[in-house]
Amino acid sequence: MLSLLKSLTENKSVAILGFGREGRSTYKTLVKSGSNADITILDKFDFEDKKDFPVSIITGENYMDNLSRFDLIFKSPGVVISADVPREKITSQTEVFLKKYKNQVIGITGTKGKSTTTTLIHHILKEKRGNAILVGNIGIPAFDKLTEIDENSIIVYELSCHQLEFASVSPHIAILLNLFPEHLDHYGTIENYYNAKRNIYLHQDKNDMLFVMKRYQPYGIKSQIISVSDMGADITFSREALTFKGEKTPIERSEFSLIGDHNLYNISVAYGVCRTLGVSSDDIISAVKTYKSLPHRLEVFLEKDGVRYIDDSISTACETTIQGVLSIGDVGVLILGGMDRGIDYAPLIEFLRAKKVPDVICMYDSGKRIFNEAKEIEGTNLVLVSDLKEACDTAKKLVKSGSSCLLSPASASYGNFKNFEERGEKFKEYIRG
Repeated sequence: MLSLLKSLTENKSVAILGFGREGRSTYKTLVKSGSNADITILDKFDFEDKKDFPVSIITGENYMDNLSRFDLIFKSPGVVISADVPREKITSQTEVFLKKYKNQVIGITGTKGKSTTTTLIHHILKEKRGNAILVGNIGIPAFDKLTEIDENSIIVYELSCHQLEFASVSPHIAILLNLFPEHLDHYGTIENYYNAKRNIYLHQDKNDMLFVMKRYQPYGIKSQIISVSDMGADITFSREALTFKGEKTPIERSEFSLIGDHNLYNISVAYGVCRTLGVSSDDIISAVKTYKSLPHRLEVFLEKDGVRYIDDSISTACETTIQGVLSIGDVGVLILGGMDRGIDYAPLIEFLRAKKVPDVICMYDSGKRIFNEAKEIEGTNLVLVSDLKEACDTAKKLVKSGSSCLLSPASASYGNFKNFEERGEKFKEYIRG
């Protein structure tokens, strides 16, 4: 990898665009490669340790002025780059990594379920094969794991739309979990967002594989398609069994930490991928039993006075909130709202009209819009509050013994919190008092 990176950057002016976790990882690896590239760090925000980086540094509102003057731009995830910058100048850590390790990579994307599916596949392979490496949007820059990779390594790579946006290489095994409207503040249209996601398979060849929910199955692509659904697919799932190409494996849901019917789909994808890689059904199921659910994903963190308090802060879309309510079943109080990114809340409102959750608390900008668009829901007490603290105080007064209080915002956390993790931790703090 270091030699590839050096050859790509030698004698070039190189911009590292965005200097968060991945940008810093790219800088460190570029230096390690021995490249004589003329490096410039670009970031909107200033950082205190500038002295540790003896290269040109540009920060502030105009940090992306004159991007076209660089020979090569390493774009960090989440940075919006102007359309007038020539595509051939734009690369990323993800793209370079895939150029080197494509044939060893299992890449996972989708609007929801990425982290759960990624960590589950890694857990199974790590436990049963011992040669799995976890990288990507899960919080581990791929370059940070270079010293651990050998020719036998299986690399499990969580890929966000931002990492895939400009990718010209696709992983050997690609997983497209689902597509819901998201990140419209970044992409402008649903189609632009979906197109970024599709890069996970668009550059595959006939020797590659795509695992995909049957309803999202593409046509006219070169790779082998393995469909997943509750019926009529290569991999099917039910509450009683998983089936891979006609081979049925019984399951006992009570033995899994992953709750909710939507997680049956995530489990079935992991099951199919690992079976394809030669892991036995028994080994897969035994590993699923030892897998621990990630925080902020239908996480039951407190049971008090007959009430379950559940953190589903990861939920930023109508579909996932609907799944969450259905999975829990006994939701007495639902807390909604966050940053308003312009998504259509009509499906969620119609669901709430049918489901009749006793109390629905709406907060922040999107919560206010949901409250105003719903107006009233027969059988449901709609409450409008300003923020999460007020929502928690209100929830504790309203929730009844024998039911659950669920935070499943159907909205982004940004603008109010650093990320969904911080929102989830604040929810726990306010509830515990």
